Amino acid sequence: MSDIIRKIRGTEDILPKDSYRWQFLEGIMTSRAAAYGYKEVRTPVFEQTSLFQRGVGETTDVVQKEMYTFSTKGDDSITLRPEGTAGVARAFLEHGVYNDGLPSKQYYLTTCYRYEKPQAGRQREFHQFGVEIFGTQDPAADAEVICMIDGLFKQLGLDKIRLEINSIGCPECRAAYHARLKEYFEQYIDRLCGDCKGRLERNPMRIIDCKVPDCKEIAKNAPRMLDYLCDECKEHFESVKQYLDTAGVAYEINPSIVRGLDYYTKTVFEFVSDSIGAQGTVCGGGRYDGLIEELGGSHTPSLGCAMGIERLLLLMENSGIEIPKPETADLYIASMGDSARLKAFALAEQARSCGCSAQCDIVGRGLRPQMKYADKIGAKFSMVIGDNEIATGKAEVKNMQTGDKTEVSLENFAGEFSSLMIQRLAENIANM
Repeated sequence: MSDIIRKIRGTEDILPKDSYRWQFLEGIMTSRAAAYGYKEVRTPVFEQTSLFQRGVGETTDVVQKEMYTFSTKGDDSITLRPEGTAGVARAFLEHGVYNDGLPSKQYYLTTCYRYEKPQAGRQREFHQFGVEIFGTQDPAADAEVICMIDGLFKQLGLDKIRLEINSIGCPECRAAYHARLKEYFEQYIDRLCGDCKGRLERNPMRIIDCKVPDCKEIAKNAPRMLDYLCDECKEHFESVKQYLDTAGVAYEINPSIVRGLDYYTKTVFEFVSDSIGAQGTVCGGGRYDGLIEELGGSHTPSLGCAMGIERLLLLMENSGIEIPKPETADLYIASMGDSARLKAFALAEQARSCGCSAQCDIVGRGLRPQMKYADKIGAKFSMVIGDNEIATGKAEVKNMQTGDKTEVSLENFAGEFSSLMIQRLAENIANM
């Protein structure tokens, strides 16, 4: 065992005994997205490095510290995607998706890659669910995205997540704010961390998002972007709040939310929990009206959000929310002898053809080990086929929960077993 190859640090295997949890979440996410008119998009796992430098921002931690970037044999610089939005925006522009009508609503379930210290709910390879809307500047779109995510959390039973919102304005009103912010932080330049000293020149707003204790303390009394919003940005933010109030979605205004990526403008938001330690943000997003233009397209107001699935699963576990386990096998057909084994194989195929989940022996076990296996996989019904059953054309199907047995015809097996399944379903509904 000491010589086996092991997974790379910062990655995790999703084993068969756990995959149902992921499938459950993904099913709810996709159905909720569909209810709001989103369609799925899938983009390559790697892109040109310049996409993230231009789209995410060269001053961000993601681009400066966390990307997996390497050169190809042709000396092209490519990067494993560190987030989903830039690739989706590139595809929207490259393939002229805007010609299909706006707004364009897209969602994705994808893997992302960032080189950072692995910890609970955060890996170097992680999974995201995200939504993007291209082609609307209306504040109703901002509120709709937030409502969709709020409803998703409520559907999962997560009622202790708070929504925090802010506005970081547009490039015009941010210019004056940046100048004032730079003045403020220059007073404390000796106390700022090395990263924030660099941010002071390139993007002082990023200092507000720093996690270093000294920088966080200094940032508490920094000027607020909300006090520098232009009339248009102020009106947009007020309208977003009105829509959320109308929908009954509770929120808190948090002036410290600036998001970690440069493409954000105006509305930014986070859904936060105190149940998963320091990494409390479960979902983050906002508006990025200049991203498509930055990537070479026409001005296309857009917005979106994303959440880490690992972090969401951790939150559900810490909140005591159990994910329903998948249905077990409907039927296990045990066999005795070569002829019976062939017959069991054929009957299992018949059961599957009418929508049932059926298994039979594919290992070569004796009868007793077969029945132990049927019990282990939680089969609802079992049936034993031997020479006698083949000769008479009949066999007994046993309800593994009650022990009741029902004789069925092997010739009409699929239809008769389907009737048994329907009867069992009706009894379960009656007993609910």
